[in-house]
Amino acid sequence: MKAVNRTSKLDRYKPYLNQRWNEGCTEATRLHTEIRALGWRGSVQAVHRYVLPSVPRSPHPPVAPPPPKPRQVVRWMMTKPDDLNAEDLLRLKEILARCPELGATARYVGESATMMRDLRGDLLEEWMRSIEASDVSALHSLAIGLRSDQAAVTAGLTLHWNSGPVEGQVNKIKMLKRTMFGRAKLNLLRCRILNR
Repeated sequence: MKAVNRTSKLDRYKPYLNQRWNEGCTEATRLHTEIRALGWRGSVQAVHRYVLPSVPRSPHPPVAPPPPKPRQVVRWMMTKPDDLNAEDLLRLKEILARCPELGATARYVGESATMMRDLRGDLLEEWMRSIEASDVSALHSLAIGLRSDQAAVTAGLTLHWNSGPVEGQVNKIKMLKRTMFGRAKLNLLRCRILNR
């Protein structure tokens, strides 16, 4: 620790500060507390100014990107690998390599997306058996839930019909009801729906 050439009230405490600094205590507030116990009545800023020149000036290390948020990782997993940019794909691969359970989950997600996109309901049974045999216990409840209505799920993954138009109409009715600010008694709501 460098000594400051001019005299100050801190001079009496500098040997103690130097000793503590060399012992590894580099926190100005802690050093201030310690010398207050020895009789120092000055401010913490004076201690800070004294120890500040001793802080080694080294170039800052490169800043690593912050870890992605779970929602971001889920988005990467739900996106087709061909549609991800190279940086996102690399980060996803690094994350999946660190966590085998997450890697297995990503594989199951990809397989389910293929079944939905290509209407391959015939693969559902094999996919569920694979999940049930896996070590990913969090997905076991998914397989149990799918088995409870497996015929409907298989039909949904096989047939080209879907309930999209019906869901659209339901959402339109809900939107109309919300725009009426609680005044949507059935007769008024009916009039608004029929007069659209």
